[in-house]
Amino acid sequence: MLHNYLKGAVHDLASLIELTEADTEDIKLANHENIFQRNAKKQELLKAFESKKSLIDQEMLNLKNKSPDKSLADLIDDTSSDLLGEMKKNLKTLKTLNADYARTVFAVSEFYSSLIQKIIPHEVADYKNTRTPQSNFLKVRA
Repeated sequence: MLHNYLKGAVHDLASLIELTEADTEDIKLANHENIFQRNAKKQELLKAFESKKSLIDQEMLNLKNKSPDKSLADLIDDTSSDLLGEMKKNLKTLKTLNADYARTVFAVSEFYSSLIQKIIPHEVADYKNTRTPQSNFLKVRA
């Protein structure tokens, strides 16, 4: 069973990597609808991975409980060890991709926020006073 859980977890992570790479490309092209459509699939994959990860942990605990005097490395076979290595590699890759994606999302968010602030006048409250900056695009009269 351990092999099945590990293979499933590795597959889930590979799918998440693909979707995150697609999200990164789509945000650069402003294809936001594609990103929103993939969110549900990513959530499903995350839940599936977390479930498989719990099952992997339980299987490893069972192995350790059966032979408490042996190390875990001695209890798992080469295939399980290779799959664990692949899972670790995929997790690192996903972490890097998510960090890059987060930086891109933040940059896009800052761009839109600054654009809105330039288009629509708003009050700025600071330590000196409250002021309304001049807008080059839009004037609001109350």
